Order: sequence, then structure tokens, then C-alpha cells
Amino acid sequence: MRVLIIKLTSMGDLMHALPALTDAAKIYPDIEFDWVVDKAFSAVPKWHPRVRKVITTSHRSWRKSWLGSLKQGELTGFYKALNADDYDVVVDMQNNLKSALVSLLRKGPVYGLDKYSCREKPAHLAYRYPINVNPGQHAVERMRQILAAALGYSVPDTAADYGVDLKHCQLPQLDFKLSRPYLMLVHNASWLTKLWPVKHWQSLVLKAAEAGYQCLLPCGNDEEYQRARQIASVSEEAYALPRLPLDEVAALMQGSEAVLASDTGLAHMAAVLDKPAITLYGSTDTHLIGTYGQAQHHLITGMTCSPCYKRRCPLPESQNGEPVCMAGMEVDQVWHRLESLLQAQ
Repeated sequence: MRVLIIKLTSMGDLMHALPALTDAAKIYPDIEFDWVVDKAFSAVPKWHPRVRKVITTSHRSWRKSWLGSLKQGELTGFYKALNADDYDVVVDMQNNLKSALVSLLRKGPVYGLDKYSCREKPAHLAYRYPINVNPGQHAVERMRQILAAALGYSVPDTAADYGVDLKHCQLPQLDFKLSRPYLMLVHNASWLTKLWPVKHWQSLVLKAAEAGYQCLLPCGNDEEYQRARQIASVSEEAYALPRLPLDEVAALMQGSEAVLASDTGLAHMAAVLDKPAITLYGSTDTHLIGTYGQAQHHLITGMTCSPCYKRRCPLPESQNGEPVCMAGMEVDQVWHRLESLLQAQ
């Protein structure tokens, strides 16, 4: 059986879909998947051994200059790649307006969420075969149910299994000596309200270094790199990593003792790797999109306004939109939880 999955972004959302492929492979031992994904995250589908081919989009740049992309043949090339092969099933596992457009470009019927389950209407109009899924459950379980409905089997009672194979992921060349034990401190996030203050990270780095741990701080862009450098500046045992390919970040994280993370894509990477991790939550709801796995722990602010899903903190005591709830998450509290997790290994 050959299946085409349409799921473009984002990093964490892509990782949420991986257990569904593992489920399907247990039911159909010969199944193969192709996956349509944004170019920036094309490494993620390749982590699953049942993914045969990745078809990439660059919809962010296309949106900025669709006429230029059309003239350069990018859109035509994508359309041809999307329709180059025949599939037994095509399923949109993202179900928003971007993925619905891709579904419409694919010749033939597509499975996707119905109007009662779909987050962004009228995306549901793109699907010949509508699927009803309870939107009030975790994304991993929603993904498992969508693929099960499209392929005609019941979701297994077993725990979600990401099923990845990262043998091809190699450590990067670094300008410092990597020594164990080390921690991955994922300080960055796309929303201001997800960020733990720099001074808190600095205090935690000092505690970790005193306890004998090297600290690695990854980044996704120049601004995050400068933030990582600022945090790392307090200790010779802390290192701001340059922007690295996801495969290399995965290799580094795989070798770490544990992960402490903001609510961002790399926090979900820890779950995929079954790496002990604590993720800090304030503005978002762990019930729907929290890191998912036995080794995953959530530290949630105690404020009544959380989760607010605001990108900037609206509280009057907030300075420049910075999150009051995250600032109130004390360093000693976080370090105690992380230290307990490390001692339990």
C-alpha cells in the first residue's frame, strides 16, 4: 500500500504525526508513505523508516512572490511532483487552509477532517472523504485517528510509538570540545509569552555547571543565537550553538542527559527521542499540544489566566508584553525538578 500524507508545518506538529505511521505499519506491513512538507522541516518525515519520498513546498516564499515563483517554474515543478505518482490513499493530516490548497492541487480524492473537526474553515471543502475526530484531545491522538480512519483500521490500544530511526543523524563539527554529561537547554520559542527570562536561564546555567554539567543552547535564527550567547556568557561550561540542521540537533540531543525547554519544536524532539525532558508552559495548553511521552514532564505556571494563547502578555504589570507568568516561575523550582529527573536516571 502507498499513501501520500499532506502535513506541511510546523516542527512539533510534524512530530505529532509520526506515531500514526507506526500504527499503520503494524496493520499493513508493506505500507510506504510519501510526505508533502515545508522545505524547512523536510528532515522530520525522513526520521520514520516507512517514509519513502519527501515532496517539499516553499509556500512561505511563494506567498511573498507567487508571480516570481511561477515564472521560475517552482510552482509548476511542485505540481508535477505532487501528481507524479499514484497512491492508494491521500490524506491531509494538517487540515488548515494551506494544506487544503495542496489537497486541491493533488489529482483525485483526498481524506481530511469534516466541518465539525476542522480548525480552519472552509478547509473541509477540499476533502472528498470527510473524517470526524474529537478536536478536544491531544494532537498525537488526533493524528492517529485521522490516519486510522483513512486506512480503515482501529487505533491500537498501545501507547503512541514515534518509531523513528536516527542512525543517519551525525554529530556536528563544533568549535569546542563536547564532553559528557551535558544538558540541552532549549531557551528559544516563536512567541514572546513562551520565553523564560534570560536572567532565569543564566541562573540555571550556573547551577547546572556547578553540578558538573555542560550546557548546550541551540538556536533557530540570528536573534535566538544572540540570546543563547547572552545566556551562555555567565559560564565557561555553557555554549551557544550556531544554527544547525535538524539531524545534527537530534544527534546532540540524543547524547544529552536531559532537556529543559520552552514550549517549542525542539521540546517535541525530546519526546520523539524518548529523552527525559521538562518543558515550561505558560500561554499554551499541555492537554492539546504538550510534549507527549512517558519521559516528558510539564512545569506549568500557577496563574489563573494560563493558558491564554496570547503572543504578548496583556497584564498591566507586564513590561513590553513579556510574560508575567513565566517570570514568576522560579529558578530554584525549575532546577529542583530538573535535578530530580537527572537523579532518577
